[in-house]
Amino acid sequence: MEKAQVLELFELPYSDLLLLSSDQAHSSLSSPAELERLELVKRTIMETLGPMGPGLLSVSGVPNAAVLRHDLPLARRLALLDSDLRNRILKENKLGSDVPLKNPERNVSSFAMQLRYVDQNSNSEGGEFHDRVKGFGDGEFKNLGSDLRELGFCMMELGLRLARICDGAIGGRELELSLLESCAAKGRLIHYHAKLDGQLLLKQRKKGVKKKEKQGNVDVEHGGIREGSGSNLWQQWHYDYGIFTVLTAPLFLTQAVEERGDQVMESGYEECGYPNGHTCLQIFDPNKKGIFMVDCSPENFIIQVGESAEVISKGNLRATLHSVLRPGKLENLSREAFVVFLQPAWDKVLCISDYPMRCLSLEDQYLSISSAEDEEGILEEQNRIEEIEKIVPPLSSRLKDGMTFAEFSRETTRQYYGGSGLQSNSNR
Repeated sequence: MEKAQVLELFELPYSDLLLLSSDQAHSSLSSPAELERLELVKRTIMETLGPMGPGLLSVSGVPNAAVLRHDLPLARRLALLDSDLRNRILKENKLGSDVPLKNPERNVSSFAMQLRYVDQNSNSEGGEFHDRVKGFGDGEFKNLGSDLRELGFCMMELGLRLARICDGAIGGRELELSLLESCAAKGRLIHYHAKLDGQLLLKQRKKGVKKKEKQGNVDVEHGGIREGSGSNLWQQWHYDYGIFTVLTAPLFLTQAVEERGDQVMESGYEECGYPNGHTCLQIFDPNKKGIFMVDCSPENFIIQVGESAEVISKGNLRATLHSVLRPGKLENLSREAFVVFLQPAWDKVLCISDYPMRCLSLEDQYLSISSAEDEEGILEEQNRIEEIEKIVPPLSSRLKDGMTFAEFSRETTRQYYGGSGLQSNSNR
């Protein structure tokens, strides 16, 4: 198999994010050289997130980043608990399960929470986040909800500040105000299962530990979790249809198991580096003629453009088509991440009458930038693109002028998943 093309994300220092999103960026106290440097950074941001860029970047140097992400391994622990204990822990931490958890062969487990902008500076749990001490057993989940809120609020701030920078470049404040008017974002703690997880879950079922579990509805507020139908994908190809998606760089764990007769026993797990040197997040970039694996520092945060941002910005920003690759030969590898989805209010009207919306198919986009000299080299890539097109409905088929965001999300969900596209109320 040909070695994957790797995309190293543009790295935006947190200090520059602060400067560019505040009045200090235009302060008379700044030197001409500093103002010129900041202008170049802003231009690079817009090129990176715009129609000729990949549509995502990373933020480096976020204070306490390593501490903020220290709960990521608990995604795996939650996913593999018996249902009664897990449900109690979720309830105590004000979390919900937003993918079906009954299937032991599932690719993904996801645990969701609402994050309200008004709560950003008033965490009711109090105390210094990095000073909290965890116990053992159930005690390790004691502060999970408050810890994730702390992480989520940090990620919301990153998205809001980036929206302010983009608004400044485009003109107006529509992106930032659209986020604030929504009043809330959604956070998801996600465990991408190792293939061996299925054996552990089957063991629970055989022993009768796993009682009949109410199967959680897929949460369609942000497209749910599009599990990969092929063995090489953890998450299927899709666009996010909010404004920004903010992600922790993923954490990878390897688990050790041993077989005792017909029993599969877990004997521990440990953190490991990126498999094959990248995050397993992959994007389709028509401007660079293909599919790229995303690489970024483990302590960075990734911010990705959604389809609503593309529409609201009238094409100055461009949504990223992406999926999550599952390394085929590493059956004991799992992937953990926390993701925050920033969206407009449900009643936000999306106007496309003055926006040249994407109408070309992925294949047309690809061919339009490929020269005749590339014809032989792009054949394999075309085949992959054709497969993606069968899965991803074009934006023009899902969004009509004057739709509210709620109507757009419902139609997108219907075309991705089938059914009525109605929203899940399990996490309201």
